[in-house]
Amino acid sequence: MKKLVILLAFLLLATTFAQGLGGREVVVGSDTTYPPFETINANGEAEGFDVDLVNAICAKIDCVVTIKTYAWDGMMAAVGAGEFVDFDMIASGVSITAERDETADFSNPYLVVNQAITVSVDNEALTVDDFSAEASTLTLAAQLGTTNAELALDLVGQDRLRTYDDFNSAILALLQGDVDGVIIDGVTADAFVDQYAGELVVNIRGLSNDPLGLVFPPDSELLDAFNAGLAMIKADGTLDALIIKWFGE
Repeated sequence: MKKLVILLAFLLLATTFAQGLGGREVVVGSDTTYPPFETINANGEAEGFDVDLVNAICAKIDCVVTIKTYAWDGMMAAVGAGEFVDFDMIASGVSITAERDETADFSNPYLVVNQAITVSVDNEALTVDDFSAEASTLTLAAQLGTTNAELALDLVGQDRLRTYDDFNSAILALLQGDVDGVIIDGVTADAFVDQYAGELVVNIRGLSNDPLGLVFPPDSELLDAFNAGLAMIKADGTLDALIIKWFGE
């Protein structure tokens, strides 16, 4: 009986939104410097987990995705102001927080990530206590305006926190020895470790768990449709397949 109820609910969602958005274009803002969620490939095209996610949802609710790259701080400023002038929504590994929820609407969570610290291989033995000790001189880097930066601030304080416009810059600072660690989502840390094999390692994991959601302007007509599409790709296994494709989990 339980399986029948779930199937009927899924069919109802599919029927409701099969023609729901009528093939409309949905402009999706994204900071495409954050593998494996979103990056620009060799052909100049956006790719990654979030890109596949919104395309899979649109396949269910009849819309067409256009990904546009925006700087993270600019997108977050739009969220803070409740104004989405140049895009209809954001898909960029955005953590759902109470503060952001005051000025924007989130979809239901689609993934939960843990925060981690990446260091050089020479500093693999460093611990959280090494960073957070009052007498420590170790520095942590993160992207400006992220929950990663907020956690780094709690761990090391303002004087030992270094923020960058994107995580590529933070990782380069680590590689150059300008900082001692980068606090970042675990799956993205793994992507950078793969990119710089033999130079970096993720030595601290599970600092906090952040649910991620798609972001919409207040009262957006897209929210219910995307929640319905998200439920559909969860129900038919598409979301699980995307997680395996991009994270190997």
